Order: sequence, then C-alpha cells, then structure tokens
Amino acid sequence: MGSDKKEVNVIRHLAFEDLGSFSAVLQAQDYRINYYDAGVDDLSPLKAESDDLLVILGGPISVNDAPVFAFIDQELALLRVRLAEDRPTLGICLGAQLMARALGAAVYSGEDKEIGWYDLQLTAEGEDSALRYLAARHCSMLHWHGETFDLPEKAILLASSEKYKNQAFRYGCNSLALQFHPEVTQHAMEQWFIGHIGEIMQTPGISVPTLRADTQQLANRLEVQGELFFKSWFNEVV
Repeated sequence: MGSDKKEVNVIRHLAFEDLGSFSAVLQAQDYRINYYDAGVDDLSPLKAESDDLLVILGGPISVNDAPVFAFIDQELALLRVRLAEDRPTLGICLGAQLMARALGAAVYSGEDKEIGWYDLQLTAEGEDSALRYLAARHCSMLHWHGETFDLPEKAILLASSEKYKNQAFRYGCNSLALQFHPEVTQHAMEQWFIGHIGEIMQTPGISVPTLRADTQQLANRLEVQGELFFKSWFNEVV
C-alpha cells in the first residue's frame, strides 16, 4: 500500500448503504476505510493505478443517469483504468453495473424489480471462488435492483438468481462485480426501509412488513456468511 496505514477506498452513493459487515474484516486487519460520497466529495484523489482496494457501493440511480449526475462518468473513467490494470476492485449493485458498463457491456431495465431475499445459484466457477460462502445452502441473499447488465466480454459468470442470469462476475484476477448485497446487516436494514420507502410502495408484491419479517429471519445468517466471503476474497486479492 502507498501509506503507513493500509487503506481501502470506498465510493458511497447513499449514507446508509455502506460497507456493513465488511467493515469488521477490514478493521481486524488494521485497514483504514476512506469513504468518498458521490456528488459531495471530490473523487480526483482516487488514483486508478493504486494498489489500494476500491469498493463502489450501491444506490438508487442508474448508470444511464450520467447526463444528470456528472460523477458517474468520473467513476466509469476510474474503473476503465483499474480494470485494464487489474487493480483490486469490488462493485456492489450499482457498482457492479458501473463495472459492466466500463467494460463495454449494456446496462438496462429488467423485466421485474428484484427486491427482497432470494437464493443465489452459483456456477462451477462461483463454487470455486469466495462466493461459495454465499451459496443457497449457507444463506439467502438480499437483492435490491431494477436494472441488469449483459456479461462483459472476457468476464467469468459466477452467480445467477431465478430472475436474472447475470448476478456476479469476475474480471481478470482481482476484480469482482456483485449485483446483490452480501454486506448488509440486520441492524442497518431499517434505514433501507426508510430510505427506499418510495420504491417499496411503488413495487407490487413487496412491503415493509414483509421485508422486515424476512430480514429478521435471514439477515443474521447472511451477516456471518458475508464476512466469511469478504475475508476470503479480500485475502486473495490484497
């Protein structure tokens, strides 16, 4: 790393969509977490060629909203260089969509929104990766997206769901894109319900009481498995 204290740089699009359970893994290994809030903080200090891990988190906007939010093009430019250089990079939900677009793939609205707890279906490559800790035999997974993406050229598909084939991919040796949310904790989910209440109320078939009940049943197990996943992947690439 480039400083006395090892660092992880994180681009965040909503204050309550943070690293969640992953933070404990980083703190245990004495890493400093640097949050950059998109639309507020200057992203120029982020160096595309840096060996520090870059994590790009989720958010309710679209990759296709670049005419409205100038930081999207900044993030895409950063990702194009990092992915070409195979620098350690993790994209979650919107972050995964940004990675797909940076690699030349299309990002577009899906047939249905996928909001709630659904199992992952791992490919053989996924079973042979850190994602094995997130397989359906271990936990259910939180999904929260209305868009999907084509699998980029040279990317390796790692996971699907019943609704969407392209849920996770690896690119190169050190970059991972996840359409879902393995980082969430039960404690933080109430903020998600508050922050996304408009989308919840406009989406048929879901409600806060149903999401809350499923979260109470499933989130603690995901928190355990999410930490195992992230620790395994992080130790591989950093």
